[in-house]
Amino acid sequence: ALRQHWGRKMAVSMDKWLIAAAGLLICSVIFNRTNAGVAPGSNDAPHRRFEYKYSFKGPHLSQSDGTIPFWVHNGNAIPSADQVRITPSLRSQKGSVWTKNKANFENWETEITFRVTGRGRIGADGLAIWFTSDQGLEGPVFGATDSWNGLGIFFDSFDNDAKKNNPAVLIVGNNGKLVYDHQNDGSTQALGSCLRDFRNKPYPVRAKITYYKKSLTVWINNGFTPDKEDYEFCAKVDNMIIPTEGFFGISAATGGLADDHDVLSFLTFRLTEPGQQEPVPDPEIPQEEKEKYQEEFEHFQQDFDKKKHEFQKEHPDIHEQPSEDNYESVSDREVRQIFEGQNRIHLEIKQLNRQLGMILDEQRRYVTIVTDEITKRGAVAHGQPGQTPTEELDSIVKAQQEVLRNVNDMRNTLTESLRLVGNVHNQGNAAGTYETVQHFNDIKEHLHMVKKDIDHLIQRNRGPNEKVTCPELPPFPSCLSTTHFFMFVAVQTVLFIGYIMYRGQQEAAAKKFF
Repeated sequence: ALRQHWGRKMAVSMDKWLIAAAGLLICSVIFNRTNAGVAPGSNDAPHRRFEYKYSFKGPHLSQSDGTIPFWVHNGNAIPSADQVRITPSLRSQKGSVWTKNKANFENWETEITFRVTGRGRIGADGLAIWFTSDQGLEGPVFGATDSWNGLGIFFDSFDNDAKKNNPAVLIVGNNGKLVYDHQNDGSTQALGSCLRDFRNKPYPVRAKITYYKKSLTVWINNGFTPDKEDYEFCAKVDNMIIPTEGFFGISAATGGLADDHDVLSFLTFRLTEPGQQEPVPDPEIPQEEKEKYQEEFEHFQQDFDKKKHEFQKEHPDIHEQPSEDNYESVSDREVRQIFEGQNRIHLEIKQLNRQLGMILDEQRRYVTIVTDEITKRGAVAHGQPGQTPTEELDSIVKAQQEVLRNVNDMRNTLTESLRLVGNVHNQGNAAGTYETVQHFNDIKEHLHMVKKDIDHLIQRNRGPNEKVTCPELPPFPSCLSTTHFFMFVAVQTVLFIGYIMYRGQQEAAAKKFF
């Protein structure tokens, strides 16, 4: 009976264990199916293929004639080797870049790296990323045409509706009949949006836009870290219908306020669903374009070989290929700039040391003259009585004391500067600070010795009824009379008042403009 009882208990516990295991198995299967499209290593992840004809990236972004391969720029856009400045920080500027050929991707993904920088706390107007059936080369919507047919993703900097909801990112779709609502910053037409401050960031801002299975998703990298994959979710729009073929573009505009809108890269990828046939490679480029690119490549190659040959002639000892250690990283550049600033401070301190040395030499010369005169007077005093002018000696001693106080003030100022420098430097600079302070202590000690020697000579050579006369120093010429001084002050006052009035008029005019 006992055996049957334990057998029944074991069977019940085994059944409960099997039920729990089956439940965990079902949950794991459901979870894997739910996240199959998200996990990068899963079988359901789309296949990405880079499309170079719809992309650009530095270095050598633009060609020698100022054009971008497979792209066309318009308006105030300025291509360079590392980036495309869509608009400079000037008022009322518009610019854009568009692909030359239409893209016929069913699913795609773009990664855009850009900077929006300006001197003010508020900027304008903003930047837009497009996928439209036609090229919107120039117009009122962030530098592109209105009533577009397709998709627009707007990085709006300026708060037109005064609701304090900018900078913001908006997703706006259009079928060619919609007129953009500038007064409300497009908030009444936006299919999705998020508040993101993309101006004046330490690192470039990145945006990833994915259109997959009629679902549009926007991810933003806030520009606070150099991590390229540190994206934050911004917005998602399901059942998004866009043209099957279209042009990729990016545009920007400025208004009464102005920002620099710089695009560093625009990378486009074709997405293919798992199990579908891979897209057929594009046909080769026309023969004329191929010959043009080949000619340009040969020109670059000849120029490179010429510069390489000249470098080898100038540096015959160098035969190795340059390593990565020869290039300066961002942290190395910052450290170098810090040490250059500290070296400039050190040079200024050395200059002050030389000036203090000149002052000390001058005081020694005066002390020598006084000592010689006292010696002569002492020798004459034995033969004939005389009096020494103690008042003049007292004035000389007071002058020495004043010089000593001035030097002491300079020493305190330099000591404070060295303390601030020491806070920036590591402990390796502590020895240099100590040596500089010790040098000033030596100067102070020498000046004390000079004063002590003068007092000793006065007490030794001065009799009860004698006065020591010191040589009279030549009078110092007056460089500025009282009349000239007051005239100078009057002219400066008139100029200052005129400047204040002029500046007030300029500020009033600026307020009227805004």
